[in-house]
This record gives sequence, structure tokens and C-alpha cells, in this order.
Amino acid sequence: MVIKVFVATSSGSIAIRKKQQEVVGFLEANKIDFKEFDIAGDEDNRKWMRENVPGEKKPQNGIPLPPQIFNEEQYCGDFDSFFSAKEENIIYSFLGLAPPPGSKVTKSPEEASSLPDGEVAGEAQSTTEGTEKAEASGEHEAQEEGDEDAGDPAGSQEKDTKEAAAEGAEGEAEGEEAEEEEPGEEGEGDEEEES
Repeated sequence: MVIKVFVATSSGSIAIRKKQQEVVGFLEANKIDFKEFDIAGDEDNRKWMRENVPGEKKPQNGIPLPPQIFNEEQYCGDFDSFFSAKEENIIYSFLGLAPPPGSKVTKSPEEASSLPDGEVAGEAQSTTEGTEKAEASGEHEAQEEGDEDAGDPAGSQEKDTKEAAAEGAEGEAEGEEAEEEEPGEEGEGDEEEES
């Protein structure tokens, strides 16, 4: 199967020329076999392209502009649909081609949306986003507190000392709880019963 790309080699529109170059350059870079058909120099090519672009894909004026892409006689799309397929990494299915061996094939959105544990990808993502937002707001609050303290260096040092002392006390309390939970050492169990 040969990909047909209809172009206008003598187009006066810079936008059309850039779009044509992008399509042709992408196909060349990915070693996809294609053939260019010039609609500016060949009336038959122009007529064939215009007749074979489906009605719903034609612009309001009824004249499709290049580049137009076909796989043999089957219409693939115009530049906008080509660009979307390229961005979504589904260019081979867009062109109606089998992906080359060893290439990474992306799953359809339905397959990709469910995870092995039965979870839905969107749910996991939203949970992650929520966590990130909470962390970001915590950082924002901490930054605001830092800004408030900037005007009062003595007060901020006192506040930092109190916070450090409180954190140290919490750490010691957690350490004592951990020691109390560990069975097997003699003497500790007796101390708990005595207290």
C-alpha cells in the first residue's frame, strides 16, 4: 500500500507550504512509503483529490486544500487530522498501516483506562492530583508564614525554637511508644506493669 499525499508545489500560501513540508518530512523521517501528487501542475490529480475527499471532510467552500492524505483510494485525512493523530501517537492507524515491528503500540483509550487491579486510571490520577494540590497548598501556607515572620526576626526565631521543641517532644513520644510495643525484652514488660 502506498500513501498518497496531495500537495501544491506552487502554492502561494506559506501556511499550506509549511503544512505540506511537515507531513512529507514526518513520513520521510519515519521511513513510511509515500508518493507526492502535485495538484498545481496536474489537473487530473486535482480533480481526483477533490472527488475523493468525503463530503463531510470538505470545507464550507467545497474545495479541499492540500495537503490531503490517502492510503491508495481510502481517505485518511487532511493536515489537522494528521497532526492530531501524530500528537496522540496513532499515526499508523490513521494512515491505515500496520505499525513497524518493534514499535511501541499505544492502547486504545478504553484499554488504557482500566488498570490490572480493577481500578480506573482516572481515579488514581485524580487522587494523585489531590495529593499534589494539598502539598502545594501546604507549601504555600508555609511560605506565607515565612513572609509574615520576615518583618519580625526576633519573633520568628522564637517561633522556630518553639516549633523545634514541639517536634522534638513528638519524636520522643513516638520513640517511647515504639519501645513499649516491642515484646521480648526482659525488664520492659515489668516496667509497664509497675507504672
